[in-house]
Amino acid sequence: MKLVFQPAPGQLPAGQRIYAIGDVHGCVAAHAAILDQIAEDYAARPVAQAVVIHMGDLIDRGPDSATVLERISRGSPIGGDFINLRGNHEELCLAAFAQGGEVAASWRRNGGETCLADWGVPLKAPSEDWARYVPPAQMAVMLGERIFFRAGGYFFAHAGVRPGVPLAEQDPHDMVWIREPFLSWPGRLEAVVVHGHTPKDQPEIRAHRIGIDTGAVYGGRLTAVVLEEDRLAFMQAPGPRRGR
Repeated sequence: MKLVFQPAPGQLPAGQRIYAIGDVHGCVAAHAAILDQIAEDYAARPVAQAVVIHMGDLIDRGPDSATVLERISRGSPIGGDFINLRGNHEELCLAAFAQGGEVAASWRRNGGETCLADWGVPLKAPSEDWARYVPPAQMAVMLGERIFFRAGGYFFAHAGVRPGVPLAEQDPHDMVWIREPFLSWPGRLEAVVVHGHTPKDQPEIRAHRIGIDTGAVYGGRLTAVVLEEDRLAFMQAPGPRRGR
C-alpha cells in the first residue's frame, strides 16, 4: 500500500502522526481492513508519536457493531489505546439504556435494532434490561468516549463545531450533533476541524474542516485520514454491499 499525500489545511508538529477513522457503524470487515492498513503503514514508516482516533458512530445499522466494539476494546494496532470520540449513535444508545421509554424507541428506529441483535438482546426484552447484555469491555468503550481531541492545528469532533464560538466554549451537544451552520461556514476557525457525522461520497477538504464520513454503511467506503506535518493522505476500505 502506498499513500498518496497532498497538502493539508492544518499542520502537526514534526514527529507526530494521526490516523483518524470515519464513522464505522458496525462495518466490521471494512474496519478490520483499515486497521490492517494502519498497522502496515506504521510498520513501514515508524514515527516518534502516532495515535489512532475513531471519530464516533462505531455502532448501529451495520452488520456487526458488537465485534467492532470488542476489537476496539483490545487496543490500537500500533500499540497503546485508541482515542474514541463520542458519536450521536453512542449517545443515543447510552441514553436509551439510562432513560428507556421514547428515548429507547427512538434509538431502535435510528439503527439501534441491529445493535441490539448483535448483543443477542431478545426482541421482547424491556429496555431496562438491555444494558446487561452488553459485555463490560464493549460498554467501557462507549462510556470512555471523549467529546473532542485537539492536536497541533487540528480539532477532532464527531459532528463539528459551532462557528463563532471559541473552541474552549463549544457545547458538547453541538460537537456530537451539529451540521449547519458548520458545514457551509465559508471562513476559517481556530483550528481545522476533522469530523464525520455527515456522509458524502468522497472525503471533503475545506480550509476549515476535513470530513471523513464516506457512508460505509450505506454502500460507500470507510475512510481514514492520515495527518502528518503539513500533508495528508487517505486510506479506504469498501463497506458492506447493499441489496437493491
